[in-house]
Amino acid sequence: MEEVDNIIIHTLKSIGCDIDDDIASLSQFSTEVIVSSAVRCLTVINSATDLPPTLPQGMSARFRVGTSLATTLTDLGYRGEIGYQTFLYSNENDIRKVFMFLVEKLPKESSEAIEETLGAGVLLQRSLAAEVARRLNSPWTPPFMKSNGFVCRGKPPALVREGCKSMMGFHCTTITSPLGVGDITRKILKEKRSYYAKDLPFISEQPLYRHQLVPSVLESNSVNYMAQMEWENEWNQGEAGLPSRLSQQEYKARKRQRIEKKLAENVRQGIQKAAVSTETTSGDLMTVLTSIGKQSSVSSASKTKGSRFTHTEKLQFAQDEEKTVNQIKEASAVTTVETEEEVQKKQGEEITSLKSELNDVSTKLDNLDLDMKKFTANMQQMEEQISLKKQNNKEKEGTYKVKKRTMDLLPDAENNIAKLQGVVDSSAQRLVTLASKWESHRLPLIQQYRELKKLNENKASDAEKKLEEIKVLREKMKEVAGEARAKEELHKQLVSEYDRITKDVNRSAYTKRIMEIVGNIKKQKGEIGKVLIDTRAIQKEINQLTGKLDRTFTVTDELIFRDAKKDEAARKAYKQLAALHENCDALIQTVEDTGGIMREIRDLEDQIENESKQKTLSSLEKIQKDLMQMKKENSTLMSKLKKQ
Repeated sequence: MEEVDNIIIHTLKSIGCDIDDDIASLSQFSTEVIVSSAVRCLTVINSATDLPPTLPQGMSARFRVGTSLATTLTDLGYRGEIGYQTFLYSNENDIRKVFMFLVEKLPKESSEAIEETLGAGVLLQRSLAAEVARRLNSPWTPPFMKSNGFVCRGKPPALVREGCKSMMGFHCTTITSPLGVGDITRKILKEKRSYYAKDLPFISEQPLYRHQLVPSVLESNSVNYMAQMEWENEWNQGEAGLPSRLSQQEYKARKRQRIEKKLAENVRQGIQKAAVSTETTSGDLMTVLTSIGKQSSVSSASKTKGSRFTHTEKLQFAQDEEKTVNQIKEASAVTTVETEEEVQKKQGEEITSLKSELNDVSTKLDNLDLDMKKFTANMQQMEEQISLKKQNNKEKEGTYKVKKRTMDLLPDAENNIAKLQGVVDSSAQRLVTLASKWESHRLPLIQQYRELKKLNENKASDAEKKLEEIKVLREKMKEVAGEARAKEELHKQLVSEYDRITKDVNRSAYTKRIMEIVGNIKKQKGEIGKVLIDTRAIQKEINQLTGKLDRTFTVTDELIFRDAKKDEAARKAYKQLAALHENCDALIQTVEDTGGIMREIRDLEDQIENESKQKTLSSLEKIQKDLMQMKKENSTLMSKLKKQ
């Protein structure tokens, strides 16, 4: 059992159980160590396990913890007898069975995955994840209901400290760090390098307050990381990145130019909108009316053409504006001799009248805008009709010229026809010669065109293939980089685990010990098989002798019984034979009973040894102490209830 205990202790240490190096067997485990190790194993098996790793002070709480552990193990599939006494009043054999079951239930990685050694980092992450899951599942408790940060949580309920202190808001400031210093291929100006070396303060000195340092560094790193990721996605996966066949510098320069143009256009539009809004909103009612009058006068002066109706409308509109302007001037010229109430009434009446006049003016302006739109539409239609008429006139002029020339040639028709026939024949001959020359030039040009087109298509296909290969290589680079980071983390974890474990443990020694155990088990199996074979042979021989003895006795009994009717000596021999047979049966039965008694004695000795290992006396003493403590707790509770 020593090897089994060593394997169990090594496994418990590897999952983070706090076991002293002096402990060499399970018999040296205390109750606290047993409970904490069992809770740790259950937490590794199922992260949702919510059991306290230490025993509370009260006996009732201890019994509840032991009962919870027993029920959890029963739910996992433990078939042995188990209860709170298994953990509180431990027995070496029972504890060994429990820990062997828990070690077998520990999660194992698949054969394809790399075996992971649970180090301090992994244990910390798992404990954090379990704590976060527990906090998310637990109800929220207001701060005023917590006594000094303590709250009752868990199964069984126990006091747990919650809350935090020294909390500060996440306030970050802009920090500047040297760029491109570690890149050998990147050139840095001397002025910038000297600024980095002499004038740029350290990052720890740039924030105004010390608590802003960590948020500022985190914010700067996240911004740089996101910018790099966006650039990689845009360059590798975007339609205007690698497919544009530009270098990164040229692509960035063009992108900067586009952004600057857009910004300039947006700024220009914003300035124009702001100017228009200020022109429309600034000034009082007098300036608005005068501007409207100026616009109407300018429009009437610039557009002299129009119908009589439009002239009358404009004239009437100008007269109305002049009237309103005169009314405002007369109203401003009146002396302020009246009372305040009369002045307020007059002002209200003037405001209402001015509002009504302003509404009329706006409606007239809207009507004028509609008329202008109609006139512009009519002008566009007239311009289109004029362009069509001009085109028709040109076509007719051409036909007229052709007909006129034909009419001029009609008086001397025969000579003119002969001349035209000669011109046609010469032009046809010239076309034939030109066609032959063109064919002689066209064939090599077409051949060259086809070759160049084929080369261009091959180049385009090669470029697309290279782009696809580049994309695939970049994806592979990302995967390899991710695997390298994971392997580096695993290497760091394994190195830390290697530094943490004791160096005197030799793997070959463990392997040799395991092989020795396996060899001993094989030898024991062989010896047990030999003993079973010998036992079967002896049993078979006994059965054969017993059968032979019965047959011999039967034959002898018949022979002597026949002679006993005639001879007195045969009758005495028959009686002695019967007595001998009974004595032999009694002797055989006595030997069998003796063997059974010896087996019972050995079983009793084994039970005595097991009972002595169970530490019954010490367990009884513990039970008595716990009983006394429970009586004290009950008495204190009763006294408190009586006082209330």
